[in-house]
Amino acid sequence: MTTALLSTAGELHARVRHGRRAVVMTMGALHEGHATLIRTARKIAGPAGEVIVTVFVNPLQFGAGEDLDRYPRTLDADLSIAERAGADAVFAPAVDEVYPGGEPQVRITAGPMGERLEGAARPGHFDGMLTVVAKLLHLTRPDVALYGQKDAQQLALIRRMVRDLNFGVEIAAVPTVREEDGLALSSRNRYLSDRERRTALALSRALFAGRDRHAAQEALRARAREVPSTHARAEALSAIGESRAAADAHAVATATPGGPAAVRAAARQALDEAARMEPPLHLDYLALVDPADFTEIEDGFTGEAVLAVAARVGTTRLIDNIPLTFGSFGAAS
Repeated sequence: MTTALLSTAGELHARVRHGRRAVVMTMGALHEGHATLIRTARKIAGPAGEVIVTVFVNPLQFGAGEDLDRYPRTLDADLSIAERAGADAVFAPAVDEVYPGGEPQVRITAGPMGERLEGAARPGHFDGMLTVVAKLLHLTRPDVALYGQKDAQQLALIRRMVRDLNFGVEIAAVPTVREEDGLALSSRNRYLSDRERRTALALSRALFAGRDRHAAQEALRARAREVPSTHARAEALSAIGESRAAADAHAVATATPGGPAAVRAAARQALDEAARMEPPLHLDYLALVDPADFTEIEDGFTGEAVLAVAARVGTTRLIDNIPLTFGSFGAAS
């Protein structure tokens, strides 16, 4: 297929629509993570539908001292990747096409969730992000828009905006795509030197360490639940080889599964080690949050959670996260 390159709203609106329209919004510098989004959009739209990829480096979501000027702009390569992944069109407008009167006076405000984590580290970022997403949703008029789970807080805020303001579009999430060594794919990875990349791997190591601690605690709790909640619990646990658990069977049975404090501690150990590497990792935050509002979860929490991290290596800032489920084995008897 030949992917059309569009640069104006007029060109976009002149297209005859066929079936469902799926949109993937990007800032360009496309990589395999974006290609996965586009391929997923192609499946959702189907052979009779249409996939549009937007490429726009949005100045509103960059703060003072951030990398707006050096952010990679590779439109020719982007067009090639989008075409191979199955896009029908790439909409790559200029800044004055998206903001014809200059910076907009009326903007979307992200609210309290937009002031936490990424919002605290990058004031105003989410207001700028939501403003351009709202504009691009109006311009592209999709039935479904796809976003990566790597930007978990962004995804949550877009879902909230769409729900709160009745946008009438389906928002689909696509899992994070990682390189073989675990590093989450990002357009900013190309900034990293070889030594910086080795340090940057601590982000995924920390998340995996937290995940593994959580899984181990969940498994221990599940085994504790296999025996009756009686005086014989310690003996029963000892008989199946859980001598440590038998020392305090009641504590094992009633402990919060995959306790948040233990998950955070496991992840932080990997980050603390990276802080002593050369070059060092400078942590912005490590958080274990409720994806509904991105507030920290406490012991006793049950349900979906996100373990998120942001850090700088050299002059490059990277983010990553993984989803976790707490209480998947239910309450102790």
